[in-house]
Amino acid sequence: VSKPFSSSTLPAQDSDQSQLAQSLSSELLIDPSSDPLSVTQRLQLSFSHITRLLPWSSPCSICPLMPAVQRKDFKATHDVIVSAGGVAGPKTFASSIDRLVRAGRPAQAVSFFERMEKDYGLKRDKTSLRLVVEKLCENGFASNAEKMVKSLANEFFPDEYVCDLLIKGWCIDGKLEEARRLAGEMYRGGFEIGTTAYNAILDCVSKLCRKKDPFRLHSEAEQILVDMDTHGVPRNVETFNVLISNLCKLRKTEDALNLFHRMGEWGCYPNETTFLVLIRSLYQGARIGEGDEMIDRMKSAGFGGALDKKAYYGFMKILCGIERIDHAMRVFKKMKEDGCEPGIKSYDLLMGKLYAHNRADRATALFNEAQKRGVPLTQKAYQVDPRFLKKKPKAAKRRRSGKLFLRRWQGRRDALSKFD
Repeated sequence: VSKPFSSSTLPAQDSDQSQLAQSLSSELLIDPSSDPLSVTQRLQLSFSHITRLLPWSSPCSICPLMPAVQRKDFKATHDVIVSAGGVAGPKTFASSIDRLVRAGRPAQAVSFFERMEKDYGLKRDKTSLRLVVEKLCENGFASNAEKMVKSLANEFFPDEYVCDLLIKGWCIDGKLEEARRLAGEMYRGGFEIGTTAYNAILDCVSKLCRKKDPFRLHSEAEQILVDMDTHGVPRNVETFNVLISNLCKLRKTEDALNLFHRMGEWGCYPNETTFLVLIRSLYQGARIGEGDEMIDRMKSAGFGGALDKKAYYGFMKILCGIERIDHAMRVFKKMKEDGCEPGIKSYDLLMGKLYAHNRADRATALFNEAQKRGVPLTQKAYQVDPRFLKKKPKAAKRRRSGKLFLRRWQGRRDALSKFD
């Protein structure tokens, strides 16, 4: 529904638009099970006389908050929520907090939570507190989240989930000492640290070791795993994914594979993340056959659905990067056999590498295939790598024969003998 934003709008028009907004809100709040018609059909029947800018089914037509939030116009967001008159709910709250935190305004996000009941009529409970803490910690504002939790401890006593979030937030921020300090306070306060918190600490330690001293990764990770066993905290698949990912980033693929084969000793089994990380690492190490076997193993384990267009593109990019264009083409063929429709990026990657290898015929065939599939590729100039250019044969130097040399030398001796 279009509504003018000019301050010169007549009062009568404001009144009509206010009534229209209330009618629309009432219609949206009706229980869907009480009417056989869908929400879209009811709106089309009840408001057929209204000129609308967007269809009723469009999310923007029933959510005026989103444009202002996406523009990071927080003053307009405040005005929209206030004018809603108690209609705003959990989704509005979640969207507002998410945008505030991502815009780098943690203090405003905390302030929003503190006055959400008074100013906006939103219910403030433990669920909303968890949401704010989670968003702050995910975006590196663990300090603000911890201060908020401690200041509201009398109203909302923190549980283990919130404490795990805080530890994870400090680890995301790369502040290992703060995470360990908070973990110590939790133990002294009678809390138990969960697997999520330990996985975050393990990941933080691994990243710091990769950055400063890769040779300490094994001993530091082993110490954290021992602490988990001491406190009775079970390992899960994410624990192994953290270790395998960091080992692969250090190009220790063999160690990662050994850990992969030992997961069952702790009752854990790989998921799609485990397989994808190992496949990428095997391809990066030019272990092509083992990478193909891991793809087959991933499918047989029931995670073939995770082999989407994005995953296959990542494999092809790695193979092209190590100049294995023929195998990249085989992976491309496998991608199509699995029902993934290749897009512009996949075709452009392979065509660019084929032209670089001076294989214009195969690149042209690939372009024609893309045209048949309806992929909107644009023709552009590709450069051939000088290493793959056909070199011109060098002209052979004429070598003087021994007889010619002797004749010339004899001629010089005869000429000199005349002066003797």
